[in-house]
Amino acid sequence: MDKIENVPGHVSIIMDGNGRWAKERGLERCSGHIEGVESVRACTEAAVESGVKYLSLYAFSEENWGRPREEVESLMGLMLKSVTGELSNFMQNGIRFMVLGNRARLSDGLNSVIDDCMKKTEGNAGLTLIIFLSYSGRWDILQAARKLASEIAARPELAAGLEDMDADGFGRYLVTSGIPDPDLIIRTSGEQRLSNYLLWQGAYSELFFTDTLWPDFRKPEFYSALCEYSKRDRRYGKVK
Repeated sequence: MDKIENVPGHVSIIMDGNGRWAKERGLERCSGHIEGVESVRACTEAAVESGVKYLSLYAFSEENWGRPREEVESLMGLMLKSVTGELSNFMQNGIRFMVLGNRARLSDGLNSVIDDCMKKTEGNAGLTLIIFLSYSGRWDILQAARKLASEIAARPELAAGLEDMDADGFGRYLVTSGIPDPDLIIRTSGEQRLSNYLLWQGAYSELFFTDTLWPDFRKPEFYSALCEYSKRDRRYGKVK
């Protein structure tokens, strides 16, 4: 693979198409999710190799809680197994692991494993791998507004500064506080929408849509997206 110029600092992926991948092969939907884990590993390796600093993955939305109970339980079990099984790999490769979202909806057992993995990897200085779990963009903005309102309720004198608050100031209340906005958002499976993902943070992200289903999205596809990004002219609403 030739060296890619202008590598994005933060790549985010909406992992879509696991169910369709399984259906095409006459398999249960959970088989697609299991195969999708291999794509997570491949893209994580590709991110490290290409110099990407942050890789974030949309694994489970707030809306996904409405899926059949058996599928939700399978996904949560797979997440538990994956986090436990990948810890040694994270430590060996200097990967910092994070989970962001409405974690109050997760089981105590899964939260405990996540907390343990996050604590053990927090000092790693390589790639930061972020899993968005039980997350939605609207929920994120709403919880940020609630945090701000609670802060002002406790300290009314802070209300005077609201008029001067800019986007960066409000961004500190989002769950992604301290994490750079994604430079590139990739969505697999041919769908061309954000599906309530990173609505605030993705305001100026470059978008890359591919027909490839997530279980088939591996290193060549990841590098192809980076190459496409390197050709983009990012102006942020300005004239160059």
